[in-house]
Amino acid sequence: MPQHEENASIKHDASHQANQTERRKADHIRICLEETVQASGVTTGLERYRFVHQALPELNFDDIDLNTSWFGIPVDTPFLISSMTGGSEGTDRINLRLAAIAEERGWAMGVGSVRAAVENPALISTFKLRHVAPTIPLFANIGAVQLNMGMGVNECEKAVEIVEANALILHLNALQEVFQPEGDVDFSELLFKIEEVCRKLSVPVGVKEVGWGIAEDTARQLSDAGVSFIDVAGAGGTSWSQVEKFRSHQAVQRRAAEAFADWGIPTADSVLAVGSALPEMKVVASGGIRHGVDAAKAIALGADAVGFGRSLLQAAISSEEEVNEVLMQVELELRIAMFGIGARTISDLQRSKRLVKIQ
Repeated sequence: MPQHEENASIKHDASHQANQTERRKADHIRICLEETVQASGVTTGLERYRFVHQALPELNFDDIDLNTSWFGIPVDTPFLISSMTGGSEGTDRINLRLAAIAEERGWAMGVGSVRAAVENPALISTFKLRHVAPTIPLFANIGAVQLNMGMGVNECEKAVEIVEANALILHLNALQEVFQPEGDVDFSELLFKIEEVCRKLSVPVGVKEVGWGIAEDTARQLSDAGVSFIDVAGAGGTSWSQVEKFRSHQAVQRRAAEAFADWGIPTADSVLAVGSALPEMKVVASGGIRHGVDAAKAIALGADAVGFGRSLLQAAISSEEEVNEVLMQVELELRIAMFGIGARTISDLQRSKRLVKIQ
């Protein structure tokens, strides 16, 4: 093939792949808003725990302090807007609303996979948030499997530059990729490549699941590879096998997805396992967190921060005011839960002995 034809073919393939990625992201948002994609037959496990009420908290409610930090960056809350969106038409508005209120309220924020913008510079604007969120931690995001699909340290660095991010999240979504019509399923020898990214990238690297949890042995492997934080993203919230079911045109694959509706490690179990095994690791609890009381339980089980994802999406579609109201309510619920057990700070909550297992 002549050189000019080969170059044209390469550009066409890259453009097709970028368009395919953009369409998939738009599908994901629509399905999460319109369809039933909650895991069934499995819960977060947080309902198995209760706080022992402290009738005499010996605290002024107004003194309760939610402050914490990420990599030395102080934030007003232990909350994270989980990696969700970006890279398709209209998602810039969603991300901007989330980022503006996250900045106002002191939440960290992750964006959806930046792969789309790395592949197609026209989509970079959907990830540009620093002008509305100048001080909070922002996290870029790439699917870890893309390290087997031609992406490497340079592309990860590009993702960080696009977002002006404080860290990079590599997400693990093996089962989602299997059920995705255009999924990438070669997860072989990824740990070595994750280690290379951790070693060479200019910012810290975290790893998150997408809704099936992380087990203790996997967490230890990731820690040994140099990962700076782990988001367990456990079972009990959104099931991405169910999301992809609604995108599949194959009846066999759709039926197979139903068998995995209860798959995964419950969020509570994953937080407890990872936190106990790696006490120095920063652990994020996400996956089916419904409110601030769930967040308080997760922190008492060992999490350092708590992520909210799909539960914020409808508010983000609507307005900044609705996003602000949802985040404000979560913060209030956490403060009240802390007051109810006499914990003034997040550190006090983490050390509390007042969370007991009831089932």
